[in-house]
Amino acid sequence: MTRTPVKNISVTICYEGKVHEIKTYTNEYRSLMMLIYDQIYPEGFGDCLGMGKCGTCLVEIISSIHEPSYYERNEEMTLLRTGVSGKEVHLSCQIMIDEFIDGIKVNML
Repeated sequence: MTRTPVKNISVTICYEGKVHEIKTYTNEYRSLMMLIYDQIYPEGFGDCLGMGKCGTCLVEIISSIHEPSYYERNEEMTLLRTGVSGKEVHLSCQIMIDEFIDGIKVNML
């Protein structure tokens, strides 16, 4: 049985004027939303628990080394419904925790 090696991942999250440097590893969390929910505890964040339907987990990618991996669920329609736009605006529940997120910096909206 071959296992994928654990990859240490560093994520920077800007929230309410504070910068949070969070260390995680591949597959510790299902999505960026769950990491933020568990580590920062923002009120009213991630109401649909990762289904991509509520729009309460919006983030803006400020910088990243790689293009993050995304789940293919509801993001486009949810962003249209909320009226939020921008190339770098995403639902954090649709961003996977994998090696491509290492070094990412996001601003919670």
